[in-house]
Amino acid sequence: MVDQAQKRLKEEFQTKEKAGRIRQQNEAVILSAAETEFAQHGFKGASLNAIAERAGLPKSNILYYFQNKAGLYGAVLSDILGMWNQAFNDATVDDDPAEAIGAYIRAKIRYSRSHPLASKIFAIEVIQGAPHLKKYLADELHIWARGRAKVIQAWIDAGKMDAVDPLHLMFLIWGATQHYADFATQVQWALDAEELSDADYDTAIATVTQVVLKGIGLG
Repeated sequence: MVDQAQKRLKEEFQTKEKAGRIRQQNEAVILSAAETEFAQHGFKGASLNAIAERAGLPKSNILYYFQNKAGLYGAVLSDILGMWNQAFNDATVDDDPAEAIGAYIRAKIRYSRSHPLASKIFAIEVIQGAPHLKKYLADELHIWARGRAKVIQAWIDAGKMDAVDPLHLMFLIWGATQHYADFATQVQWALDAEELSDADYDTAIATVTQVVLKGIGLG
């Protein structure tokens, strides 16, 4: 009797675990498809039918996971911020600021290359006054930025780097790193290149890192 109960529990756990994996996979596919549609057509122009077709999943799946188009759009924006912020999430007062900030710059430029559409969606949203970003992410971004600013201020107070405004330092990094996605066409024109190469991105990382670190006394 005990063995049968344990077997049932094991089967239930395996079923839930499989369902969880399927959900994660489906959500990832939907978010990727939505990212493309929102980048090409904007929030108003994108449709759940087109997103479902691109994802190769029923529209009902999207509604089940995200409820509606606004919920899906909010999830896309949240996913973008999460991806960008991850490289700086775990920085602490005890870390070397040059290494932490350098890693943040490097990761964000690499994300500009690997996820250019995500960056453009975010830029368009902000340029339009953030009607959806404000609803879904304003508090999240505010809390994150203030938390990271406290770490930077602690480095300053400890004499590990020059005194600068922590939030404006982050704004500078955001602008410099996201430029390679949001204004990729302009960069290509200036470099007379059809697309940016590995060497171009390596040069961007080295240049932005050098300028920022030297500007805060870490170069």
